[in-house]
Amino acid sequence: MSSNVVHLHKNSNPNPAPDQEPATVTTLTVVPDPPAAPPVPLWVRSGRALKTAVTHENTRTAARAAARHSLYVAGGTRIVARRAWDGRTAARYERYMRTAEAAGNIEAAAEWEERGQRFRKARHRRRMDLLHSPVEAAKGALVGTGMGIGTLVALGVVLAIANKDVTDVITPIKAVIDFIALMITIVQVVWPYAITLGPLFALLGLWAVGQHQQAAPQWALPTNVRSSEGEPITPSIVVKALRDLGVPALRNAIKEMGDAGASMLGPIRIAGCGVEVDVTLPSGVSTIEVQNRRRKLAENLTRHEHEVFITIPQAARTVRLWIADSGALDEPIGPSPLVTDESLTADYAKGRAPWGQDLRGDAAALSLYQRHLLITGLSNQGKTAALRSLALWASLDKRVEFRIADLKGAGDWAMFNGLATVLIQGPTDEHVIEATEMVESLVDEMNRRIAARQADPTVVFEPLIGIVDEAQVAFMCPAVDDEKRPYGGSKATSRYFMAVRKVHNQGRVVDVLMYEGTQDPTDQNLPKLVREGAHTRASLALGTEAQAVMALGEKAVNGGAAPHLLRQGLDKGTLVVASDGITIPKGQSSITLRTHFIGDDDAKAITDRAKALRDGVTTLHAIAREEEHEPLADIAAVVGDAPRVRTKDVLARLATLNTDAYGGWSFIDLKRVLDDAGAEPYKSDGVMVVARDRVARALANRDTDGSASADG
Repeated sequence: MSSNVVHLHKNSNPNPAPDQEPATVTTLTVVPDPPAAPPVPLWVRSGRALKTAVTHENTRTAARAAARHSLYVAGGTRIVARRAWDGRTAARYERYMRTAEAAGNIEAAAEWEERGQRFRKARHRRRMDLLHSPVEAAKGALVGTGMGIGTLVALGVVLAIANKDVTDVITPIKAVIDFIALMITIVQVVWPYAITLGPLFALLGLWAVGQHQQAAPQWALPTNVRSSEGEPITPSIVVKALRDLGVPALRNAIKEMGDAGASMLGPIRIAGCGVEVDVTLPSGVSTIEVQNRRRKLAENLTRHEHEVFITIPQAARTVRLWIADSGALDEPIGPSPLVTDESLTADYAKGRAPWGQDLRGDAAALSLYQRHLLITGLSNQGKTAALRSLALWASLDKRVEFRIADLKGAGDWAMFNGLATVLIQGPTDEHVIEATEMVESLVDEMNRRIAARQADPTVVFEPLIGIVDEAQVAFMCPAVDDEKRPYGGSKATSRYFMAVRKVHNQGRVVDVLMYEGTQDPTDQNLPKLVREGAHTRASLALGTEAQAVMALGEKAVNGGAAPHLLRQGLDKGTLVVASDGITIPKGQSSITLRTHFIGDDDAKAITDRAKALRDGVTTLHAIAREEEHEPLADIAAVVGDAPRVRTKDVLARLATLNTDAYGGWSFIDLKRVLDDAGAEPYKSDGVMVVARDRVARALANRDTDGSASADG
């Protein structure tokens, strides 16, 4: 594009002197404006303005309001007409009869048919009476008129005698005639207004009925009604949600029932932070068809999927719906009684561990007595916290002994140091080996107790609980021992697998129990025989229904247990439990709990209280595997810092320390070693004990004697 150059300053000296600088010349380039855009046609601008006006939110709101209020009148007319038709005909009885037939209730259908026949007979009798009513009405009118005139004349005679004026005889009749004339005048004045306002009042009444019943299409309703999130659960809402569930047989049956579809429902009961209702399904509709559409049912009830739970009670063709208040499940449930009540104690045999709350808001407590336990779920869902809270409660019973292997090694069980007799922490193969030997020591103790029970059936044992957290690490461990036997795996040669199986098979009767926590279960990291050996099975959020079956069993999942429908990351601490150790509603095979969370600081405070109940526990961080051993040194190790320890406890700790060496020891063996060393056991408060000072003195004397002999 060309440009025009305009010289602002003219150079008057074309040949400047050598020492003179040339004059500066400034130029200005003028760029012409681009061509103007063609004007927008009027029809285009008008169309745009019209589109903006039509699609504006205010316009749409006004249009919805106009349509809504108009349709309220139409809906109200339909409702009033339906009510009038039901009142004048036997349609109501026919509808109830079809409802009972659709539900398979033949007795109720017969009863409604009989009521309908009685209604028809009474209606026929009334209609026959109408044939004779005109004659009877005419007779009644004549008699009434004659009696009325006679009464008025008699009254006039009385007035005439009283007033001594014969004209008063017709005064009453004249007054009645004047009153009738006044009424006619009033009607003549009011009638034009009644003709005009009567239909308006009738329309207003129809509008009120339609507005109360929200008798308008969904798109025309107000925004808050249209979303309806969190609205109260009513029978009509439940029936509509079931009708729109997408099950043809159910939809057709409800249509046959008409307004009486609510007859499928039991009473809607307040249940914790929600409501509960039993639904008896019509014939031809199975419970599994409703269970498989949980998400759609929740959306039809204006709830999120996790806010609706479907279980199967004992009654045939019945599903039990628990529907939470909107957002209620996202609220915390409060601290554990273990934290808030420092005086709380535990009783392993007769008590129940406070674990959390069920969905109804009732406290949920679990009995640990002679029950193996398995807790599983996806990572970071609260598995360790749920398992640890049970152990924390059991620790408040001083009779309970713990042997713990934490194969995550993040310090989640560190507060049990000084409380558990064995505490292994770490994820390596070496830690798995130690955990395996710990479980094998449980087997040895179990066998010793079984032998003692056979010798004396009345003997009672103190509970021994072995806990392996992150047990999938053990099952997946590739390490093998010197005999080429694998520690992990699920074959008969697997040491960990076989040890757990042995405890599951026979440990319960002698109070040797196995608790396992594992994540993301598969057949490889949680073998079938192990998971089915647990009496109490609990699961947090899982990924698939197949994993839910692994965790809880097929019976529980078929009965409505659905840990795979819990929200990962949002439903932390929410457990589905299948166990006879917890109160489960009658007819159900599982229960959903929201567990209390106990933090590390609170857990440490609880274990401090538990340690105060005991004389002192020496925690071993590995199981001794050396062939050579020194009994006196081992006795000193298991006594630890306690001033004195019962001989019974010393024997148990020695067996834990080295089963091969001390598993078969009796009190006589222990007494022999202590007597030889000059640290004889003695009685304290009626029980035989071993004194720490005596054992330490015997060790010091032995070391001194050994040094002197070497010098000599």
